[in-house]
Amino acid sequence: MNTEGFYSIFNQDYEIEDEPRIVDREIRAEDSFEGALRPKDFAHFYGQSKIKENLQIFIEAAKNREEALDHVLLYGPPGLGKTTLAGIIAQNMNSDIRITSGPAIERQGDLVALLTNLQAHDVLFIDEIHRLNYQVEEILYPAMEDYIVDIIIGKGPSARSIRLDLPHFTLIGATTRAGLLSAPLRDRFGMVHRLELYEPQEVAQIIQHNAELLKIKINDAGLTMLATRCRGTPRIAIRLLRRMRDFAQVKGQGLIDQEIVELGLKALEIDERGLDNTDLNLMLIMAQNFQGGPVGLDTLAAMTGEDPKTIEDVCEPYLMQLGFVAKTPRGRILTKQGWNHLNLTPPLDQITDNLQDKQIDLEHIEDSAD
Repeated sequence: MNTEGFYSIFNQDYEIEDEPRIVDREIRAEDSFEGALRPKDFAHFYGQSKIKENLQIFIEAAKNREEALDHVLLYGPPGLGKTTLAGIIAQNMNSDIRITSGPAIERQGDLVALLTNLQAHDVLFIDEIHRLNYQVEEILYPAMEDYIVDIIIGKGPSARSIRLDLPHFTLIGATTRAGLLSAPLRDRFGMVHRLELYEPQEVAQIIQHNAELLKIKINDAGLTMLATRCRGTPRIAIRLLRRMRDFAQVKGQGLIDQEIVELGLKALEIDERGLDNTDLNLMLIMAQNFQGGPVGLDTLAAMTGEDPKTIEDVCEPYLMQLGFVAKTPRGRILTKQGWNHLNLTPPLDQITDNLQDKQIDLEHIEDSAD
């Protein structure tokens, strides 16, 4: 299999923020080292057990039939291994892989060129597939379903349509926003898998494996603590591992232990639940300026100086998973767990409002069910 360049160009076509956060799940320029650390087989891809088991069965069946694997859609938060899984699938199918991203395919001709250069059983990986242009997306429908593509040659009265046959290939689409995919495109994927956040023990396996590859010394206490601070995201875990290596070399004896991890995370302003100063600032503003809410997204953005999209896509999902922040019909609120994490006491009227909002939500769900 020819995978040359796959692990070195995976980070193209991403927008890099000017002031990225250490716990940001999005890929950054400094993460280019990930290419060399990505596992190339299922044995070293820790976590996502159910998805791995299913994919191994489907791959084995396709190889036995000497057919191309059915099209695969992988979705979930950034940094969970969608790109890595695509490479592993191609590796196990003994197929070449072509990699691109939705924003990079600007015209129909760009996609036609990619499709017509594929060989039988090749894998075409499109990252951020939900950002495909609508006209470009229409080319994929017959290509995925019937392995044909129609192109128009000429203009005006002399224009004519030519149908080209395509080899049977596998399209792997990856997206962080599955809801933005059009129904016709989503329905053409034979396998749809959602990648979930990793458990601490799974993250610990990933950290241990990468520490061995990077020749970093880390003991069990440091490993356990680090695994609980990375939001269940391997990308953040590996990034923190490299930062702890720096602290171990400068402030310690080269070994990442519990003391070094505590020192390093305190310096990076990451608390025991993996929250950084941006998350805590968001919660503090909700508590101190709005008595816990409800408060609108634009108001929060103005008060914190953060972009609304950053708050909605980066901060809120993890805070909601922890149960610290909740969305209501009237805006965002700080929950009792959020107040407790800040070591603050919620006002009585805020608790009453929260109960009323929850009741409104339950009534809305019941009405929708009826």
